[in-house]
Amino acid sequence: MGRVLVSGGAGFIGSHLCRALLARGDAVVCVDNLVTGAAANVADLEDDARFEFVRHDVTTPVDVNGPLDAVMHFASPASPADFARIPIEILEVGSVGTRNLLDVARKNNARFMLASTSEVYGDPLVHPQPETYWGNVNSIGPRSVYDEAKRFGEAMTMAYHRHHGVDVRLLRIFNTYGPQMRPDDGRAVSNFLVQAIQGQPLTVYGDGSQTRSFCYVADEVRGILALLDSDYVGPVNVGNPGEFTILELAQLALDVTGSSSSIEYLPLPQDDPMQRKPDITLATSRLGWEPTVQLAEGLEHTAAWFRTCLGA
Repeated sequence: MGRVLVSGGAGFIGSHLCRALLARGDAVVCVDNLVTGAAANVADLEDDARFEFVRHDVTTPVDVNGPLDAVMHFASPASPADFARIPIEILEVGSVGTRNLLDVARKNNARFMLASTSEVYGDPLVHPQPETYWGNVNSIGPRSVYDEAKRFGEAMTMAYHRHHGVDVRLLRIFNTYGPQMRPDDGRAVSNFLVQAIQGQPLTVYGDGSQTRSFCYVADEVRGILALLDSDYVGPVNVGNPGEFTILELAQLALDVTGSSSSIEYLPLPQDDPMQRKPDITLATSRLGWEPTVQLAEGLEHTAAWFRTCLGA
């Protein structure tokens, strides 16, 4: 693409994306306010002359010196733990932040990508979820601050595309995991691996029969770049269609860590989806993309990362 702005570039997926863009020859402007990102995630990139880090909150206007060829909006807290802690900030980055970055893309005649989410499908009544499914979202529930922020972001992105002619790409990310995740991220993979490594009980919400599909971050980034480089607006699901119950994930976490931790059952949070699995027909046919990393392999890499973080 040439020169790419990545908002949320010091976050989990964003830092991997910055690294992949640099590896293929692009220059990167990483914009992050470090609310959930970490400067350490991109510290190894700062000696690269093509990399620039800007500490900035994208809910205020963004001004970047020099031309841009693409703007990739990945800034947003995405953990259920964050939904209760900083709900207003999540709504703002999905609404005001999206508009500010669309203005940057419009000013630079740059391609814009919105990192949306499988959460736009809510607790789905259609399984697996194709991009044509409009979702089943509780607009006033505790998860709505994230779900509706992303749904609004998609609407704003398409409004700029139709009204201003901005070249856009809509990405819907399904559960992604891997190195650079926060140990206190609050999602199932990080919870289980950290608990297993520390010898604590693994906390399963509900009876553990709810399902998720987990995509390793290296696969996710390949899909993201394939969509960015394509001529397809989207939306496109980028996720791994392998479907596992939460109990199966917990057992895998115990297996890869060699832990003897027990499993503890807690009440299911409100609006927690009972099933989630992407239909990736579009990603396969339009982008030539499909994931390759199996869950057990990806969990081993992620567990090694957490052991280093935790000094275990």
